Amino acid sequence: MPELPEVETIVKGLRRELTGDVISQAVVLRDASIGHPSCRDFARFLPGHKIERVKRRGKYVLIELSDKASLVVHLKMSGRLLLKKQKSKPDRFLRVSLKLESGRELHFEDMRVFGRLWFFTSKQNPNELIKGLKTMGVEPLEDLNLEYLKAKLQKKTAPIKNVIMDQTIIAGVGNIYADESLFMAGIKPARKAGSLKDKEIKALIESIIKVLSTAIKAGGSSMKDYTDLDGVNGNYMSESWVYRRTNEKCRKCKSEIERIKIAGRSTHFCPSCQK
Repeated sequence: MPELPEVETIVKGLRRELTGDVISQAVVLRDASIGHPSCRDFARFLPGHKIERVKRRGKYVLIELSDKASLVVHLKMSGRLLLKKQKSKPDRFLRVSLKLESGRELHFEDMRVFGRLWFFTSKQNPNELIKGLKTMGVEPLEDLNLEYLKAKLQKKTAPIKNVIMDQTIIAGVGNIYADESLFMAGIKPARKAGSLKDKEIKALIESIIKVLSTAIKAGGSSMKDYTDLDGVNGNYMSESWVYRRTNEKCRKCKSEIERIKIAGRSTHFCPSCQK
């Protein structure tokens, strides 16, 4: 699933390319890809709206439209947003196409069909109507601090990796960047969250911010489906510390990177560098 750096990369591309353009037609090819309203109303209400601003909240793409309407996108496991020239050959996984007055098309492709798009009028608040937005935690690059995270970790017996991936605590951090951040902070992913000392929590916050910022600069991570708006892969994996590096030598101490399962997820760490 695309995480914060991947979604931020897409948002930057959308903001650069689409701000000021107008949606002329909405074509829904798979009804279940629309979360709200009905597919018929989605296709009927979107045309004529100007794209005014594009933002990100956690792993959600938030597109503010004219008349105070909004379009929300969550890519889930395999969704992609791609900007195409009009009349270009559609991908077989194309689910929704937005035709633009500039002569281009914004395609939502989704092989595993978990992704969703929502359209809301000015009288509807996405933050109240989409559960994931309503319950979302702080943005790590803006609001994450020692006091907040210390309070969230207190008395928790769950593995620290699970806690920092909890979207109600920290928005946007998933499997890749949880592993990378814990490595940089020198903390084993299976350690009980409540056992972390202030110094370790502070180191973890600094690592999360550094890892996410580095990944954004690299355009995110591509392993299967993710690309940016132009179909270009992200480059972060070429410099990852532990993720997907099982049995390879640690870039710091030369020990072998190990992989375990935590809550059903592959988890990578260095047994020497992480305590």
